[in-house]
Amino acid sequence: MNAPARFPEQSPAPQVTRVGIDFTIGARRLVSVPRALSTWRFALGDVLAGPSARLSPPAPGPDGLRVLSAPSDAVPAILAHFADHLVGSRQDYPRHYIDMGEEGAPDFAAYMARFSGKTRSTLRRKAKKLAAEPGGYEVSEHRSPAEVERFLDLALPLSARTYQARLLDAGLPDTPEARRAMLEAAEDGRMRGFLLHAGESRAPVAYLSLPVEGRVLVYAHLGYDPDFARLSPGTVLQMEALERLYAEERFTHFDFTEGDGAHKAMFATHSAPCASFVLLAPGMANRALLAARGGFDAGVAGAKALAARSGLLARARAGLRG
Repeated sequence: MNAPARFPEQSPAPQVTRVGIDFTIGARRLVSVPRALSTWRFALGDVLAGPSARLSPPAPGPDGLRVLSAPSDAVPAILAHFADHLVGSRQDYPRHYIDMGEEGAPDFAAYMARFSGKTRSTLRRKAKKLAAEPGGYEVSEHRSPAEVERFLDLALPLSARTYQARLLDAGLPDTPEARRAMLEAAEDGRMRGFLLHAGESRAPVAYLSLPVEGRVLVYAHLGYDPDFARLSPGTVLQMEALERLYAEERFTHFDFTEGDGAHKAMFATHSAPCASFVLLAPGMANRALLAARGGFDAGVAGAKALAARSGLLARARAGLRG
């Protein structure tokens, strides 16, 4: 059966960025090969629209297109539309989100009631453990342009220390363009930033950056001081932020965006199957790059399977914990 015709004309002038095709082992990036790509990012509303969603891709960049969080049922139509491009780096995952306005969970108390008693107890225990540290903790909220400026001044140095920034280049963006975009969003009431301050110095130890799209909160960046990892500051901050955001009675969804993860899965109320991938322009260099990436991923998967069968993986993890 032919895919439905859901593609209007492409945008004539795409925004092109240099995107790395990464070779990674776990959370550690070993090599990144840059390509000039335009980005097609699907909003949560596009995902929830299902088959009725219109597909409006940007024009490809010089090296092609990066597709982020496309609904799984739309992927065949996308691939058919770009049949001359090379498909690579595909990741399939559940896109997690919180439905903040659904019947039965219109406020924070109802949201918390969705968790099991064991999970609620664990979350409370994490907060109490952090509060019991010398100096305790507090959370600051940042909305106005001046507050967002302060948020960035405190969060950016912290972000540089996180594993997201050091290993994945996924910390808070520290560019004039990114700062300007956040401040413009704050001018329009479309920005929420939260900082968790802990210890006697009240230094920031975790940050959460949430742009607002319509009535949807977008989970853009979460990071924490690795020295405080044992105290689960990211989890504590997420709970504190959600309680305040529910109290606004403004938002319909909290979108955890592309990628899976235990943190997202725990806090989400729903998920939708999605996929991210690149569509590279045909050519020998891009064919060789994707072949190398595919071979590397297969080798890593084979090594992990062998280590698991032989017991080496468990012993290595035990050694790291020790």
